Amino acid sequence: MNPIRREHPNRRALGERGMTLVELMVALVVLTLGLLAVGRLFPTGARTQAQDHLLVVANEFAQQKVESLTGLTWSDAALTEGRHPSGTTTESLGQGQWRRWYTVTTLTGKLDNLKKIVVTVDYTGAAGGARSVTATTYVRR
Repeated sequence: MNPIRREHPNRRALGERGMTLVELMVALVVLTLGLLAVGRLFPTGARTQAQDHLLVVANEFAQQKVESLTGLTWSDAALTEGRHPSGTTTESLGQGQWRRWYTVTTLTGKLDNLKKIVVTVDYTGAAGGARSVTATTYVRR
C-alpha cells in the first residue's frame, strides 16, 4: 500500500519566498536604470530648447532688417554697394548677444536691375560656440 503523502501547506510558499525577493531586486535595478536614462534627457532637452530660442531670435533680427531694406528705393544710401555698417563694425542687438550687418551687391549683365542683399546675424550659442544666420533678398530698380 502506498501511503498518501501530504505536504505541509506552507512548504511551497516557503520555497518561493526567496525567489520573489530576487525578482523584486532585479525589477528595482531595471527601474532605476530606466529612471536614470530618462533623467539624462532633461538637461539635453533644456539645452536644445535654449539653442532653438537663440536661433529663432537671430532669424527674427535678420528678417526685420530684410523687411526694412526691401521697402527702400534703389538710390537710397542704405542700399549702396558694400558692407553696412562698413568695415568690421556690427549693429549690436539684444544686449550685445546678437550682431548684425548686411552686404549689398549690384548684379551685372541681364540682372543689372537687381541688388542682392545678404543680412547676417552672428550670435553666441547656448553651448558657447559662435553661430550665424543669413537671410538673402533682392531689390528691383
